[in-house]
Amino acid sequence: MSSSRQVICWVVTSGAAGMENQCLGLAHSLGFKPVIKRVEMCSPWKQLAPTLRIGLSQAFSETGDSLLPPWPDVMIASGRAGAAACLLARKNSGYDGRKKTFTVYIQNPRINPSHFSLVALPLHDGVVGENVVSTRGSLHRVTSELLEKETEKFRASLSLLPAPRIAVLIGGSNSVYRLTPTEMEPLAQQLAALAKDTGGSLMVTTSRRTGEENVKILQKGLQTVPHFLWAGEKPNPYYAFLGLADAVLVTEDSVNMASEACSTGKPVHIIGLEGGSKKFNRFHEVLRRDGLTRSFEGKLETWSYEPLRDVELVATCVREMMAID
Repeated sequence: MSSSRQVICWVVTSGAAGMENQCLGLAHSLGFKPVIKRVEMCSPWKQLAPTLRIGLSQAFSETGDSLLPPWPDVMIASGRAGAAACLLARKNSGYDGRKKTFTVYIQNPRINPSHFSLVALPLHDGVVGENVVSTRGSLHRVTSELLEKETEKFRASLSLLPAPRIAVLIGGSNSVYRLTPTEMEPLAQQLAALAKDTGGSLMVTTSRRTGEENVKILQKGLQTVPHFLWAGEKPNPYYAFLGLADAVLVTEDSVNMASEACSTGKPVHIIGLEGGSKKFNRFHEVLRRDGLTRSFEGKLETWSYEPLRDVELVATCVREMMAID
């Protein structure tokens, strides 16, 4: 196998955007044109895979995309369903005169990494192995080409905002962090004060976890300063925000958003939230230690650093292991 153009690649997940984007980011970095497979699992595999590895050919529901031969040269997957798909492909491929499917699993597989050809996951997950490549952040689709393309779509409206343009990426409550109206009220005040102090503007994006009440607090709190607030309507200016921003603020609940922000090379300030966990703490400690991020204390700071290149790191490993030019 000598050229990425010859490689048949499947990206397999449950369809969750965060998982799929990580897989697509790697596939595109490798120059693949992947077939996207969004699969659903049946019980009991839905609850027990990939630990339950018996009968995997019966584990997938007909409501999702099919996983049938001919098997691809490489499968890039994430999530419980993606792990089961990799195991199925590894077991059933290689009997038609072709090599076994090369399986790349992204994130913590929760089983021995030796079940996959390669496992890629952040350092903070604490998984090691001969076929494990550790990254500082999560994989993603952000490239300079993507940011330029998306910026052009929104340039007419966003270029009217005064500089410095500050991208504010807001997540929300999850299993370990809390962002309630009690926390959002002072945050909205801080953001408005920042825009006034700098003479700049805010480009704010929220997520499904932010919550309607928190969005309303933001809308009210930012009325007196130049801003663009995206709250779920189409089209999504997220990548345009990253492309046009002079600096980025990110709530600390999202590894993905922080990783994407740190791939831009722009100053990234982390907005603290109530809660946390050892795993998240390790992730943020690495970014601070390496000079990629600083805590947001109400002021905008300027510094430079070498951007995250995790996607390229994993892509290089795949190329070497598969002998792809």
